[in-house]
Amino acid sequence: MNPNLTPPLPLSRREFLRRSGLGFGMMGLAGLVASPERLAVASTGAGQLSHIAPKAKRVIHFFLNGGPSHVDTFDPKPALARYVGKTLPQARLTERKTGAAFPSPFTFQRYGQSGIEVSELFAKTAAHMDDIAVIRSMYAQVPNHEPSLMLMNCGDSVQPRPSLGSWLMYGLGTENENLPGFIAMCPGGQPIKSAENWQSAFLPGIYQGTYVDTQHRELDRLIENIRSPHATAGVQRRQLDLLQRINQAHRQERLDVRLDARIQSFELAFRMQTEAADAFDLSHEPKHITDLYGNGVHGRQTLIARRLLERGVRFVQLWHGAGQPWDNHEKIEENHRKLAAEIDQPIAALLSDLKQRGMLDETLVIWGGEFGRTPTVEMGGGTSKLGRDHNHYGFTVWMAGGGIKGGTVHGSTDELGFAAQEKPTSVHDLHATILHLMGLNHEQLTYRYAGRDFRLTDVYGEVLREIIA
Repeated sequence: MNPNLTPPLPLSRREFLRRSGLGFGMMGLAGLVASPERLAVASTGAGQLSHIAPKAKRVIHFFLNGGPSHVDTFDPKPALARYVGKTLPQARLTERKTGAAFPSPFTFQRYGQSGIEVSELFAKTAAHMDDIAVIRSMYAQVPNHEPSLMLMNCGDSVQPRPSLGSWLMYGLGTENENLPGFIAMCPGGQPIKSAENWQSAFLPGIYQGTYVDTQHRELDRLIENIRSPHATAGVQRRQLDLLQRINQAHRQERLDVRLDARIQSFELAFRMQTEAADAFDLSHEPKHITDLYGNGVHGRQTLIARRLLERGVRFVQLWHGAGQPWDNHEKIEENHRKLAAEIDQPIAALLSDLKQRGMLDETLVIWGGEFGRTPTVEMGGGTSKLGRDHNHYGFTVWMAGGGIKGGTVHGSTDELGFAAQEKPTSVHDLHATILHLMGLNHEQLTYRYAGRDFRLTDVYGEVLREIIA
């Protein structure tokens, strides 16, 4: 025996199990986490994993949280006038007590060559009806905000599931490694259910949406900690390099996709200091463009969204304020008029701006909330407050832009607007269609978790080919 050779120390039971576990874990890693190719796409924008030829490259989603009334916006129901003061024959069970028929206090008018009727609330948006497909036969599962928000955003009203934006990031990655591929903007704080609306759930954390509070104008308040008050860019780079070396050493002995997400988040945060400063700085826009969008918070955030889309951000969700501003159980005429005035001009401006820049054909624009509202008046304490209750039986969502056959109407609610009647359309159908337009087969975009393959549409969903150009 060579006296200069020291015999190896015996492994402790804990160390033995740890090393063995790592070996077995590596064997099954490909089936448990996203493929290296897909991770590379997400972090570098190196390519796309499309199943079919995409018609759109990016998505912008106007989310009217609280539930806009379809019968007051994009689904006219003149028959309600015949039942004023009467109980509707098709009345259904609602969350709260409702009373007689409540005809819309707003006038409707036909627009464009398609002649689609739209309420005066969205007269500026209506000028683009020949580019818009209106789905008037949407339905959800329950008349409650929280589960309906989860269903609309994540495809499941009960279990924690990845959001639509996260699935798009997982399937397609980002086109700009210096900005998040999925951004959610909501002025005045986060909406009900907060970050669950843009969660990545069991998908790696790199696919989760990034929240921006657009009530602020200054970059440092729009995005927290975007700049360091204590270190130059060079000093930060050296600090980050050291941190990454430590993190990589830590990662080598562990199998946890959360570590990959953490490592990449530090790099992204550093790179964003320059790219985000430019994207969110509206001083670069000419006056006629800022005037087109308007000076309100929704005009600003919509213009910022267009700038983000130009820079390769894949999915931008624009929320209409914290809480549920469209949840108008009372004074719906006053409240809906005020809310629509805040976003009608920005939406119309975006559609015009995207078209003149040649971006509309590759940008999918979505408008809607988590459900609609009843065509009957809500009764509070036995008296009418001139509002409407939640209605998940039937409501409206519309889409425009990338791959959409404009000037079309898909499905309908019944004569009085209570429930989807012709071509009932589930949220799973909507999601399947969005993925299809982005080049993804909703049945093939899966992720293995907890012993089974999951997808955004669960085991449901049909593509709405009628509205596809």
